Amino acid sequence: MSPFFKLKIPLIIILISSGCFCSNGPKPKPNIIFILADDFGYMDTQAYAAHTLGVSKNLMYYETPNIDRLVSEGVAFDQAYANQLCSPTRSSLLTGKYAARLGFTTATPERATYYNQNLPVPEGSYAHDVINHSDNIKIEMAWLNGSSNTALPSGAAPDNGWDETTIPEALTDYNSCFIGKWHLGGHGAKGYTPLDQGFDEAPAWFDAGASKYINWRSIWNNRSKSRFPNAPQDYNYVGNGGEETGKNYLTDDLTQHAIRYIEKQSKSTEQPFFLYLSHFAVHGPYEAKKEDVDYFKNKKTSGWNNHKDEYYAGMIKALDNSVGRILDKLQELGLDDNTLVVFMSDNGGIDYRVTPNGKITSNYPLTGGKACLTEGGIRVPLVFRWKGTIAKGKWSHQVVDCSDIFPTLIEAAGYNPGFDYQKENSIDGRSLFGLLNDVDNKKNSYKRNTHYWYYPFNVIYNNPYDGLSLTPHSAIREGDYKLIFDWHGRLKLFNIGKDISETNNLAKQMPELTNRLFDKLMAWTKENVKSTYWPKLNLNYNLEKDVHDVPFVDLLKIYNEGGNVAASAN
Repeated sequence: MSPFFKLKIPLIIILISSGCFCSNGPKPKPNIIFILADDFGYMDTQAYAAHTLGVSKNLMYYETPNIDRLVSEGVAFDQAYANQLCSPTRSSLLTGKYAARLGFTTATPERATYYNQNLPVPEGSYAHDVINHSDNIKIEMAWLNGSSNTALPSGAAPDNGWDETTIPEALTDYNSCFIGKWHLGGHGAKGYTPLDQGFDEAPAWFDAGASKYINWRSIWNNRSKSRFPNAPQDYNYVGNGGEETGKNYLTDDLTQHAIRYIEKQSKSTEQPFFLYLSHFAVHGPYEAKKEDVDYFKNKKTSGWNNHKDEYYAGMIKALDNSVGRILDKLQELGLDDNTLVVFMSDNGGIDYRVTPNGKITSNYPLTGGKACLTEGGIRVPLVFRWKGTIAKGKWSHQVVDCSDIFPTLIEAAGYNPGFDYQKENSIDGRSLFGLLNDVDNKKNSYKRNTHYWYYPFNVIYNNPYDGLSLTPHSAIREGDYKLIFDWHGRLKLFNIGKDISETNNLAKQMPELTNRLFDKLMAWTKENVKSTYWPKLNLNYNLEKDVHDVPFVDLLKIYNEGGNVAASAN
């Protein structure tokens, strides 16, 4: 465990200061259930869609009554952010750090790394960095991709002493269980499974970006080294299909494993539990149960907000039913009042306007979707419910980030983490716990005002503004203002408080603010992102072949030479 985590003051003092004291004495430490959805968009939840557009739920196509139940019984954040893709978010929420600091700049399918190819690691790189990751992009690109980490450092031999503290490692008094999608293990590398990262149990898990929803177990149990035969390990640590549950659909199966774990832990009065249920839903492949597909195929509200794919709707229904089953089980076992339930998505939805297959969902009125640094790609639902302890049926408009999950759960568990934010290896997140009863932050318990994103890749997802493949992007949000730096040479400045759809670019109208935010963004990037994860200029770039509607401008060079970036940008 990293030295920056310390339990400094007694539990009872924490409970009193957190407002958890009652007439019968302090409550016991709460159980914690964290449910993470995959590719589940901000507008895919009825409660969020109604909150955003003021439209009756009866007119909507998707159905999320159980997630809506969480919203009505807890605190929902309408300006919560994740990263643009899943692995960066997963690394960030588990450690409380910006993903780019950990080298998680994208989410790779199975790719060659220095470790799995048994190759020497170049100076400045990490054993589990991908050697090359690129999409099949045909158009001219001025930048070549940076690299990305694929394994969360656990203190294993290839880490050379690098060991990140995770939530289950910090919850020292808890029994911790991981179920579902991992995608932090270096594509099956030895020493990077959930059990190597502090979880006591992992009855069913898989280290990949996607999974079948039907007939998946044989793939999860396949430990063959055929994919990476040179990897220095005995077999592939890719996952565990788990015991049979009687459920033939993946989302139902993972939920059943979660139910079994909750039932088992409910019989223990000595130790609270932390359950991390990481669903593959609603990530592709788009497979749903026949009865759900048939139901949505005939639903008359098909097409509302461009929500019309019956398979996707069926997958949402299964995800929502999972939430409902867990809430019902907590009630049945009498655990309702002492269990904090958190629901979140790992990135924005698969918006039909920007994704390669172009047919899944719509994030409107948000612009863009998964892989974009516009709101549709990174703004996600985030809901907390803890009956009798936090506020009920409230919305918080505070701008928060996935890295805030780590310190929030630590404080909710009664610990004083004692983070020294001046230390080099400290976390970036700040606890949201005070906001759960003070949703407007009147007591100023949440002091974070600036957030950063980083994505150094050319990818097949379309830029929502020109329809061409995405180029490397970075972004910063400070207060209501968000600056997006497209490394092709474009800057976009939006007042998100007034322009949720990011349609009114203020970069030229507010050059001083644009330059100040760009300076702050680049200073953060230089301080926190290793050079191996930076894009590299394409020395073979041919301006005459470039089909972008504006010419390439090297804003990074202009910035480094002290030039006026706002005036030079497209």
